[in-house]
Amino acid sequence: MSKLAVIAIGGNSLIKDRTHQTVEDQYDCIVETAEHIVKLIEKNINVVVTHGNGPQVGFILLRSEIAKNEIHEIPLPSAGADTQGALGYQIQQAVGNLLRQKNIEKKIATVITQVLVDKNDDAFENPTKPIGPFLTKEEAKSKKAEYGWDIAKDADRGYRRVVASPIPQKIIEQNVIEHLIENNYLVVAVGGGGIPVIQEKNGNLKGVPAVIDKDRASSLLANNLNADFLIISTAIERVFLNFGKENQQEIIEMTLNEAKKYCDEGHFQKGSMLPKIEASITFLENGGKEVIITTPELLADAVFGNAGTKIRR
Repeated sequence: MSKLAVIAIGGNSLIKDRTHQTVEDQYDCIVETAEHIVKLIEKNINVVVTHGNGPQVGFILLRSEIAKNEIHEIPLPSAGADTQGALGYQIQQAVGNLLRQKNIEKKIATVITQVLVDKNDDAFENPTKPIGPFLTKEEAKSKKAEYGWDIAKDADRGYRRVVASPIPQKIIEQNVIEHLIENNYLVVAVGGGGIPVIQEKNGNLKGVPAVIDKDRASSLLANNLNADFLIISTAIERVFLNFGKENQQEIIEMTLNEAKKYCDEGHFQKGSMLPKIEASITFLENGGKEVIITTPELLADAVFGNAGTKIRR
């Protein structure tokens, strides 16, 4: 029986730097990642792809605010849906082209995914989720004054706009995702962590202005699917203790208890590695078998034990 991997691609990993932020630049990064996803498919591993959207949704909102005197603004939930469609399209095309070149029979579909959150989640009173491009201190100050943004420092890499990031509770389209997997589809789902929705008293769903952390949503999806692997792609090959310091130490493998201990000791930063480790802990505590954290280009190598950091119970 084939194993199943949920692969979470970081939105930042699709934006190499400030000079490579166009849609075409992003597609080039997706093509590179697609090559390594296809390597897993060639090894008879089924794949579900999730992705972040922090930079991309930030760009959409910035365009909207710049043009607000000319045309209506875009609500944050709609911006999240836009990124799901756009990035899903690029992933479908990049992976699909490679599969055809290799004569591999595999269908691909993107599911525009809603994710239920609690309307009383404390996150709505405490915005922490970075979106949009990195800013200098002066740029951040200017944007805050001009647009009223909430701004926070992002893991020593600069300043970014922050929005609410509630905890995902339920994936609304879960059954659709499962049906597609059972019918040999590579599924792209919970893009950007999913579109956050609340349930009103009459049972209707309503989008709310927030961005769900894609690693948390991917962890929930991986648990629901009983995935063998949760693979989180990031900018570095392995997880480090004391990252960026003279005594930094790479971790090839750690247990669930060690991951908890390192979090408690403050080794991982909020805007960087901490949410990835927290999502890993949640996945393993809820029955998951193995988490792999590495760069997009080492996805396949990491699954077969030659790269990345592995976290196991």
